Amino acid sequence: MYVMVFYVPQSHLEVVKEAVFNAGAGTMGQYDRCCFQTLGDGQFRPLEGSSPFLGQVGTLEQVPEWRLELVVDEEHAAQAVQALLDSHPYEVPAYHLIPVLTLEGVEFSE
Repeated sequence: MYVMVFYVPQSHLEVVKEAVFNAGAGTMGQYDRCCFQTLGDGQFRPLEGSSPFLGQVGTLEQVPEWRLELVVDEEHAAQAVQALLDSHPYEVPAYHLIPVLTLEGVEFSE
């Protein structure tokens, strides 16, 4: 199991969520399309040779972006990442997969 984290502008929030959900991410037990999202400010400076979706080459940009966190199992992780990359407007979307240790089924002694 992984937690998948990525950042996306408001204009593509629902499109990208739909893509990663359709790829199998965001399922927990008998629930699907589960995620947590927080609005924040992203910062970047496009370098020479880039084709930025937002901003200008050589200019530091600060833009509102949504941070999304959702679970994805190993079986669907590669598909979910590919769905993110295919649906995201940025040339290089920032994302990471964080391995998760769960303790389901573990008995605790008192």
